[in-house]
Amino acid sequence: MAVEVKKQERETTQGLIRRFTKRIQKSGILIEARKKRFHSRVKSKDMKKRSALRKEESRIERGKLEKMGLLKEKSRRGRPSWR
Repeated sequence: MAVEVKKQERETTQGLIRRFTKRIQKSGILIEARKKRFHSRVKSKDMKKRSALRKEESRIERGKLEKMGLLKEKSRRGRPSWR
């Protein structure tokens, strides 16, 4: 997929760039490029199970530690502790 734009007679460079960007957007090249750039691999069924089990085990362990009072307050992501 290649987009080609030629400068027309008496057309400014800004007009040419504007026309080019519109053509790019309409062609869908940017969307495809972003899809490829941020593509993440699909996890296998086994890996999904392992991940879910690991999360569940850590959640249970965290609950036990909280009940025993060995765990500090839950931290708020990115927020200062004085709030």
